[in-house]
This record gives sequence, C-alpha cells and structure tokens, in this order.
Amino acid sequence: MLMLLAAVFVVATAGSLAGGAVVRRFATAGGAVVPPRADRWHTAPTPTMGGIAIAAATIAGSAVLLLRPDVAGAVSDWMPVPLAALAMFVVGVLDDRLQLSPVAKLVASLAIGAFLVFALAGGEVEGALPSIFTLVAVVWFAGICHALNLLDNMDGLAAGVGLIAAVFLAVLLAPSLGPALVVLLVAHAGALLGFLYWNRHRARLFMGDCGSLFIGGVLGATSLVPVYNAPLAFISPTVIVVLVLIVPLFDTGFVLVLRRLAGRQATRGGIDHVSHRLVSLGFSERSAVRILYLLGIAGGTTGWILMQSGGAEPMLPLVAALGVVVVLVGIYLARVPAYNAEDFIALQKSSFAPFLKDLAFRYHAAEVLLDLVLITVCYYAAYRLRFEGEGLDDFLPYFTASLPVVLGCKLAALYASGLYQRSWDTFGLRDGAVVLRGVGFGSLLAILTAAYFYRLVGFSRAVFVLDALLLTVAIVATRASFRAMNLVAATRSKRSRRVLVYGAGAFGQTLVREMRANQRWNMNPIAFIDDDPMKARRWIMGVPVRGGLDDLQATMSRYAIDEVILSSPLINGRVEYRIREICGTLNCPVRRLRMEIT
Repeated sequence: MLMLLAAVFVVATAGSLAGGAVVRRFATAGGAVVPPRADRWHTAPTPTMGGIAIAAATIAGSAVLLLRPDVAGAVSDWMPVPLAALAMFVVGVLDDRLQLSPVAKLVASLAIGAFLVFALAGGEVEGALPSIFTLVAVVWFAGICHALNLLDNMDGLAAGVGLIAAVFLAVLLAPSLGPALVVLLVAHAGALLGFLYWNRHRARLFMGDCGSLFIGGVLGATSLVPVYNAPLAFISPTVIVVLVLIVPLFDTGFVLVLRRLAGRQATRGGIDHVSHRLVSLGFSERSAVRILYLLGIAGGTTGWILMQSGGAEPMLPLVAALGVVVVLVGIYLARVPAYNAEDFIALQKSSFAPFLKDLAFRYHAAEVLLDLVLITVCYYAAYRLRFEGEGLDDFLPYFTASLPVVLGCKLAALYASGLYQRSWDTFGLRDGAVVLRGVGFGSLLAILTAAYFYRLVGFSRAVFVLDALLLTVAIVATRASFRAMNLVAATRSKRSRRVLVYGAGAFGQTLVREMRANQRWNMNPIAFIDDDPMKARRWIMGVPVRGGLDDLQATMSRYAIDEVILSSPLINGRVEYRIREICGTLNCPVRRLRMEIT
C-alpha cells in the first residue's frame, strides 16, 4: 500500500507541476488574468484558473488506483466524495468566468452538500442519523468550502494549508476513510505540493475560485465520511477534523465576526484576514503564511496525540490549551487596524460600542471567562495527573461535585488580588506576584471549603497542589502572551530598523523596553555596547552586551546595524567623537537619547 501511495503522490505532484505551466500559458493568452485591486493583496497582474491543474492532477493521481484491483473495487462506495468536490470545482469555474453572486455560491454549496450527505447515508431509512446531524453535516460541507475560498487571500496560503490538512486527514483517519479515500487525499496533497511551485510568493499563477472551492470540497467531503464509517466514538473524529482544519475555521470565524462588528458585508472581499494583519504587524508575507502553516501543523499534531490517547476526554487539557492559544492570538490580531483603521471607527460608532469597548478593548469580561476555562481545565488536569486508569473513575465524582466551589473560590480570590486591573501588554514580575497571591489564596479557600463540606473525604491534597501549580503557569502564560507577541512582532518585523544601543545602564534599558513596547517606533534592539567590563558578554533584558568601544565596528558589521543610539549623557567627548567617526565610515546614523521632565 505504501508503494501505491508513493506512486499516487508522485504522479499527482508531477501532473500539477506540468498542468500549472499549461494553465498559466492558456490563461494568459485567453485573458484570464487578475489585475491588482484595492481589496486584494497582489500587486501585479497574475493569471488565474490554476484550480484546473489541481483538479486534473488529483484525478490523475487517484487513477493510479486502477493498478490495484483490490483497492479499486471499493471506489464506487465512496464515489460521492470526489463527485461533490468536482461539483464545487464546476461552481468555482462558473464563478471565475461569470462572477456568481455570493448567494448563488452558497445555495450551490448547500445543495451539493445535501446530495453528498444523502449519498453517504446510502438512503437508509433504518438507523438513519438524526435530522439535526444531517443539517449540521450539510452546513459543515458548505462552510469548509467557503472557508478555503476565503483563505485564498495570500500567495501559497490556501494551497499550503490544504496540503497540511489533506496529509493529516489521510494519516489520522485512514481506518475510518478506507483505502480509496486515503488515495484521494494523498493525490490531492501531491497536486497541492506541485501547485505551490507556481503559487508561492510571488505567485505566478492563482488557483481561482475553482481551485479553492475544489480544495474545500475534497476536505469538507472526506471529513464527513468518518462519522458514517468510524470505528472510533463519534466525538473523536469530530474533534480531530476540527483540529486538522483549525486554520480555515479560525480565519473564517475571525473575519466574519470582525466584519459583522465593523458593519462590513461578510461576503465582501478585503485585506482584513489573519494573514493580512500579521503582515500589518511587520511580518513578511512568507513569514505570515508560515505562521499559519505552523498553526495547521500544531492542530494536526494535537489530533495525532488525541488519537494515540484513545479518545477526546484524556486529552481535554491539551485541546483546551490549543483553543486558548487560538483565541488569544485572535484577540491580539483584532487590535491590529485594517482598512486604515476605518474598521475601528465603524466599531466605535456602532450601537453596541459600549459593550465592545469593555469586552473587546478592555477585556475585563473576556478575562473572567478565560479564567473560568483555565480553572476548570487545570483542576481536571490535576485529577488526570494524580489518578490514572480505573482510579480516575472512582475520584471523578468528587471533581464534579467540588468544581463549582473551586470556581467560586478562585475567581473571588483572583479578583480580590487585583489581577483584573493589570494590563496584559506590560505584564511583568510584579504582576506575577499578584497571580501567586491570587492563586494561593484561592487554593487555600478551596481547601477550607472542601474540608467544611466534605471533611476532605475522597479528596487528594496532591490534587490541590498540582492544580495551584498548573493554574499559576496557565494564568502567567496567558497574561504574558500579549507582551510576548509584541516582542515577536517587534523583533521579526521587516520594517524595523536594527538598532545598537550604546550604554547598557538604566537609560539604555529604558530605551530597549520602550522600543519593544512601542511598535510604532519600528526599532529592534539588536545589541548593547558598554564600556563597563563587568557587563561585557552578558545579556541584559534579553539583549547581548557585545563589548566596549573597541568592539563597536565589528559588532555593527556583524549584525548589519541600521542605527546607533547613545543612551547616556555620560557618553561624550573623545568616546562620542570616536563613535561618530566609526559610524560615519559605515554610513550609519547616530542619535542621542534625551530624557527631560519640564
């Protein structure tokens, strides 16, 4: 079987490479070229309809099945899946050529999804799944199709994310899918890999709606199959599929919510996606796409761990942790303006602006809800770590009974500690002390309450200790996340100037702190130079001290410094003259920090 899959992958990859060249030539000759537009990201006319190459290569790769009659015999059972994908491909072709309305595409995808669900169910009357599931399945198929369509907003993004998802679906759900659909997914992955040669930054060929809807059709249809033919519990394949498709689901939810709140049409294209906001933070287009690739890999890897654990319940803390990370990233990126901040102006003028001001910008309500989740997950994880196997089932009733008490005690203690008055962007050691005080007091309160009501019968003291440790780490990690993201955005931004700070004393440290906190400065502190030999070769605030004046020229050349800032008023006379002389030979500007209180 492995040899067959390898042959399928190679044929599909080669077919997509060759097909991309053919489609590009005919699209250019036939005028199927997308010009630059204000609501799109590309800056040069680019041929489109690359989805033809993807679909043709997927079919060609899948045709290798004919070499294995034993596998090919099962194709007819799952033929509705590729047929649904091809139907979405046709809808995409019509949209590329005739500009279908959003409603027309939505109706078409729902209708195709309905026939797919009917075909997968086999028209069975006895043992048919509930009506609500049928409705959810139809909406799921249409939703995934349009999620991939929306995700096609930056070079290589939809193709790469689709490739990652196809690989993980084939690996994780192979027993539920059967060999024929695994071959289809492997062929699809190969086709997307070959297409990436043409679609990576800077793209020489776009996939068009025919490509994105076809990718969505393949992934959406195959993700429904495990529910009908799954040896696993129903919840496990559902959670795994959501994890594997986390990137398109996250991007679609992010865009639809923010467009709705800003009063923009949900179906209108724009440069307000997750990828665009990452670029607005200063990441290059390639870096933004790679970050979303990593998120897709993280989701698939979490799904793999879930599979190895034997179900969803044992790995609930890990799944919840990934969910919290995605939500935090979404909240952080929602603060990045799009459309020259017109979306923020629309939000502030909306009828629910007071609510949004508190929830989306001050985050107090969101903080409490987040801590509610963290307290629950950490308390459950503590039980999981303390008890294993059959012993866990004996003690879980005590977890369920005491959870409301633990929630109440810890939320009250965190509020009393002053945690909810602390800013996430400047979270530091003093804020960490507040967390320790709140968690410690909350844990003590929970123990005393459990002792009063239950006499601690059936409770393990180790659970409370583990819970306190886990909750402290979780709260510190979430609160420090914005500061960490600010630091990453500042240091990875392609717009940031690489700054060398001369003087690693109090003024220099204040300057570095402000560079990292204020992204509008577009400054990235690369290194310190300081004449104090006690500071040489040390790290201060995460920035290395590369020596003294004698090391200045070598350090500037080694780290491609764009600017030198003198941080201390004590740097003057001969030293300042020598600094400016060295920087002059390297055509590097020198500025001085001035701090005044008037």
